[in-house]
Amino acid sequence: MVKKSVLPSIKATAFECPHCGAFTTQYWHKLHANKMEDDSPRPFMPDEEFKKSIERDDKIPKDIQQHHLNWYKKMDTGLVFLEKLSSSAYCYYRADNLFISECYHCKKIAVWVHDSIVYPHEKQGVMPNQDLPEDIIQDFEEARDIVSLSPRGAAALLRLSIQKLCVFLGEKGKNLDDDIASLVSKGLNPLVQKSLDIVRVIGNEAVHPGVIDFNDNKDSANILFDIVNSIADQMISHPKNVESLYDKLPESKRNAIDVRNEKAKR
Repeated sequence: MVKKSVLPSIKATAFECPHCGAFTTQYWHKLHANKMEDDSPRPFMPDEEFKKSIERDDKIPKDIQQHHLNWYKKMDTGLVFLEKLSSSAYCYYRADNLFISECYHCKKIAVWVHDSIVYPHEKQGVMPNQDLPEDIIQDFEEARDIVSLSPRGAAALLRLSIQKLCVFLGEKGKNLDDDIASLVSKGLNPLVQKSLDIVRVIGNEAVHPGVIDFNDNKDSANILFDIVNSIADQMISHPKNVESLYDKLPESKRNAIDVRNEKAKR
């Protein structure tokens, strides 16, 4: 039986978190606004110098110093979060039609305007193969972040991911066609190369990894998502799974296989 997805809704107190994906309780918060005073008319954004000044100031109690540093670290991520204050100034305005939901599981915040999520951005495209190197997963996830707004940018990131993946698999990473052809000779399904050729023919045949092709669209970006995962499935995940199964064989059986292979070489 397929589990029904519970999408985020302004009318619900439990749904799948847009950050971590867990189906769990969501705590709702209404917001108020304090007008900034003349002595501080704009938002304060702490920088590296702020951090260093806190670290250098030996007059600040250690617990307060650590609290400021923790706050700086959270601000530096660019994520929305809640900061509990021991006291607060009088709130002049109530922010209507603006709400935040807080995930019970990951504690991260989603920002809502009226009945729609405006943060975090909705990710689209397939999930990356988790056996991919971390830097490629980051590029892949960034492409999922922007594919709706900029399919050409997402496609450029995914071509770069393919280039990085080729280098990870021992290829030169300079000519994509040569690398893919080499991987096919090592066992990569030729259909993966055909898929890549379709994208290149539809767009610009001379396009290079990481370069925006102005003929790219969401369809070609979605094909590139699949290509990255297909290469990873065949060249990383499948060999990894086979090795894991082989290692579970009794040592005596593995030794017998090694003897057989040595005889075959003679």
